[in-house]
Amino acid sequence: MSDVTPLFEPYTFRSGVQVRNRLVLAPMTTGSADPDDSVSQAELDYVARRSAGVGLAITAVAYVTPGGKGFHGQFGAEHDGRLDSLRALATRIKVAGARAVLQIFHAGHNSPPELVQGDVTSASDVPSPQPQRAGVPVRALSGDEVQAIVRDFGQATRRAIEAGFDGVEIHGANGYLIQQFVSAHSNRRSDEWGGSLERRLRFPEAIIDEVQRASRQAQTPFLVGYRFSPEEPHEQGLTMNDTFALLDLLRAKQLDYVHVSLQDYAGGPRRGGDPELSRLNQIAERLGDTPLIGVGNIWTPDDALNALTLGATFVALGRALLLEPEWVQKVQAGQAGDLRTTFTRADRDALTLPDPMWNMLTGFMIKDRLTDAS
Repeated sequence: MSDVTPLFEPYTFRSGVQVRNRLVLAPMTTGSADPDDSVSQAELDYVARRSAGVGLAITAVAYVTPGGKGFHGQFGAEHDGRLDSLRALATRIKVAGARAVLQIFHAGHNSPPELVQGDVTSASDVPSPQPQRAGVPVRALSGDEVQAIVRDFGQATRRAIEAGFDGVEIHGANGYLIQQFVSAHSNRRSDEWGGSLERRLRFPEAIIDEVQRASRQAQTPFLVGYRFSPEEPHEQGLTMNDTFALLDLLRAKQLDYVHVSLQDYAGGPRRGGDPELSRLNQIAERLGDTPLIGVGNIWTPDDALNALTLGATFVALGRALLLEPEWVQKVQAGQAGDLRTTFTRADRDALTLPDPMWNMLTGFMIKDRLTDAS
């Protein structure tokens, strides 16, 4: 077995937040909130178990304003009535020994219309490329509404502080509102928030500034991270060259970390950049001394170690922790050979997953590892 010591080195972020190792619980959609959009007991149990080994646990994403809700079964951080719900989540993570990070977002044109009173909004009136959103009308946000959403990110950050989280992660990835402003495909504005790439980057910059401003209210170390997707497949979509400009901005903001969303941590670029180098490697080089979380198809200790070799400072575990909640503990104990690599329907209770997550797991997420699939 490879020497896994690099995975278990502690780290201190710029903000002063300390973590016990370089392993992260990746933020994954659970669809498991209670009907009032508070965090459910099932989600608390799921997160707590998987926080027992990692250094950093990033929650499923919470919406910061009612018009930004993105999923059925999503919990909210959009008003102060959520504080008890958020506090319960932060507490369960921290009791398990991990640092607790609340991921926050606005879904933009990917909001299901029935969750936002039919008022689906984005940078421009460009529809979502998601097939299930075909034909859904989209309204361009006014300048005042853009400013209000920026403030909403700051208010959600304040709530995270009051709830006891150790930080927030701004979700600027996976085609949601922040990415919609950055992308020339979805941002066709002619005001201060659109046009040139420099102007399209003003929205994430304004959100980062507001979140960092709010974070300074914390009485203890509090970190701010940012998640992004490096490329888009559609016409006028993001290229690696666009991403390099975003990375320059993120580096200048002295964030605690940047978290890249990838399907495969070792994959190469589609458009732009160096075709001979992995995207992870090129992103790490561009970020310089800003820590990078790598993710994507990481199942084994060797995968995790390879991600560090390519330039990641931390490795986020997603599906591997769904399938093997004690992945970190087993690897640290030299028991990597005992990691669960397949599962059956009989493993449902053993995996401590909310019902909606179990349905996603068996329906599409890692169906290829289900040995008794019908």
